[in-house]
Amino acid sequence: MEQLKPRYSIAWINRIAEIPQAVWNALAVPLKTPFLEWEWLNNMETSGSVTARTGWLPNHLTVWRDRSLIAIAPLYIKTHSYGEFVFDHQWADLAARLGIDYYPKLLGMSPFTPAEGYRFLIAPGENEDELTAFMVSAIDHFCDRNGISGCNFLYVDPEWRPVIERHGFISWLHHSFIWQNQGFQTFDDYLNLFNANQRRNIKRERKAVEKAGLTLRVLTGEEISRTLLSLMYAFYSDTCDKFGWWGSKYLTQKFFEQLYPHYTHRIVLIAAYQEHNPHHPTGMSFCLTKGNNLYGRYWGASQDIDCLHFDACYYTPIEWAIDQGIQMFDPGAGGRHKKRRGFPATPNHSVHRFYHPRLTQIFRAYIGEVNAMEQQEMDTINQQLPFKQS
Repeated sequence: MEQLKPRYSIAWINRIAEIPQAVWNALAVPLKTPFLEWEWLNNMETSGSVTARTGWLPNHLTVWRDRSLIAIAPLYIKTHSYGEFVFDHQWADLAARLGIDYYPKLLGMSPFTPAEGYRFLIAPGENEDELTAFMVSAIDHFCDRNGISGCNFLYVDPEWRPVIERHGFISWLHHSFIWQNQGFQTFDDYLNLFNANQRRNIKRERKAVEKAGLTLRVLTGEEISRTLLSLMYAFYSDTCDKFGWWGSKYLTQKFFEQLYPHYTHRIVLIAAYQEHNPHHPTGMSFCLTKGNNLYGRYWGASQDIDCLHFDACYYTPIEWAIDQGIQMFDPGAGGRHKKRRGFPATPNHSVHRFYHPRLTQIFRAYIGEVNAMEQQEMDTINQQLPFKQS
């Protein structure tokens, strides 16, 4: 007898809280990334950071078999391109010149988080290709009914990219600056990668922080309090104000405070204390960790102290990562400082589908050239890294 295919049903939800935490996390926790877990994404919504008002309308696709949740696509309807760190403004400008509405668009990523790992969340043992085809069809119908210009998945999991490409999505190459543990046993092993001049510079920068009377401490788990997370918001807010739109100040104080106590197991704070005030940090960086990965996210300080940013955001996290056996450290967006400190340009991809045939035609015609230019830029950056000559 012919075996009947499983019968799926879908539901579009506007609040992650509609799905029980344990049910969502049964699909999210096995992933490498922490940024698709229920606590992180739900906190984005309940804290007022991700809302229609900020141009991020939650619109998550869920797939069910009977009463069992078997797949999720965390999605957002966007009315702008800010907070994404994949700069598609040239495509928006092109659409405007062609008389095509580029917004709203449908977006899959962890909001404001330029870290690789986005994918559909699919229960173990399910047919990934079959479910992906079903979900893409549901997305296509939703976008057609609602006049959505395109569907875009950013910072996709490299293992998932060929799966979604088989369903007609087109890859766009970008780069991040990523540190990889090359079997280092100590921080000196990391320093030995560099040429003599840059080794001296790094030692001088760490010494400058020490001479300023600061001690950096790495805080994890039960060492992290609600008060520290509230202070982290103040540092984050001040940094965003200094750097304008690049800072993408979407996160609220409530977001940081709600991470306590149920998400502190993922958080790593690097806190800088002055000798005369050992209980109140002068500056902090905020990281998340999961498995063998470390992710730098936010930073700030109440005083402008020479080289503190470099130590709190790069050197001390690397030292901690080596000690903990961490294999990958993604320090966050931007690269001006990172390439001088041993973070090679490393490829990441977004994947795209446009629903207007003219946009699709142009994107397909030019994306190969765009990707080749991006690869050339990465090659140039990596040739300039201050490492020892082979």
